[in-house]
Amino acid sequence: MRELGAGGAPDAETRQRIRDEIAGRLAEAEAAPKRRGHAVANLAAAAVALVLALGGITLLLSKDALPGDPLYGIKRAGESASLGLTFDEQDKAKKHLEFAANRVGELDELTRQGAPTDAYFTGLTDFETDLRAGVSRLTALVTDQGGQTRLAELRTWARNQSDRLGLQVEHAPAEARDKFSAARALLDKVQERTTDLGSRLVCYTITTGSSDELGAVPAAGDCVRDPDSPHAVLPPVTSSPPSSAPTGSPAPVTSAPPSSAVDTAAPTGPLAPPTGGTPPPVVPVPGPTNLPPLPTTTTTPKPPLVSIPPLIPGLPPIIIG
Repeated sequence: MRELGAGGAPDAETRQRIRDEIAGRLAEAEAAPKRRGHAVANLAAAAVALVLALGGITLLLSKDALPGDPLYGIKRAGESASLGLTFDEQDKAKKHLEFAANRVGELDELTRQGAPTDAYFTGLTDFETDLRAGVSRLTALVTDQGGQTRLAELRTWARNQSDRLGLQVEHAPAEARDKFSAARALLDKVQERTTDLGSRLVCYTITTGSSDELGAVPAAGDCVRDPDSPHAVLPPVTSSPPSSAPTGSPAPVTSAPPSSAVDTAAPTGPLAPPTGGTPPPVVPVPGPTNLPPLPTTTTTPKPPLVSIPPLIPGLPPIIIG
């Protein structure tokens, strides 16, 4: 029986073939879930790419959308995303003002197309929103860091936008004209704010500490100048230049050099004698009537150089010299 059982057993080659076949089937069973997982991941990635592509195309198409258009909301969402990716406060303020200027351009296009009143209200409301945000951020920067140039640029920008809206209001619907007037009044307020705030930048107290829709409110009252402030920009001096003498000492009267006195004013009478200091090199001499007589040379004769006694008695000596 043992020999019969041993004779019916598979040989080593057969056992190896069976082992390989079982291992291959197990490997296929394990690979099938992995392939299904890769397929799901690839499908999800393709869906995300499709959504991004459609979103990019939609955002590109909404670039020229006007207030009241179906894609205008997507355009505003893109602007909000752009602000979210901007981290510098000055750049954010500039973007808000840029978007506000874009609204004015869109309103101009609405007047050409004869758009409904709701579109004007939407555009003007968004204009005021961006205007307030931009001005409040910019005035905060000016208060902290100074900058008369920034305020001057903002004032010029506000005046230009007000002029553009003034040209559009004549072609806008009658129902929207009050909204145009409100927007222009806000721009006038911006110009006043920049002027008032600029006049306080050289003061110790710049703002009241409170804010309104346009940002920091300038302080009122007397201005105590702060020339040592690192961010105060002093306006140009228009008064007469100070004298060269120090303010704490009296101005010199007789210490000016004679040459400058002669050049600036001609004397009307005889010059007074100097009261102190070094006399001028050239002094006019008055008439000789008041001066003492000059000494004569005969009062002190010079002694003879050589005296020879007389050779003959009775004759005077011989003097040589």
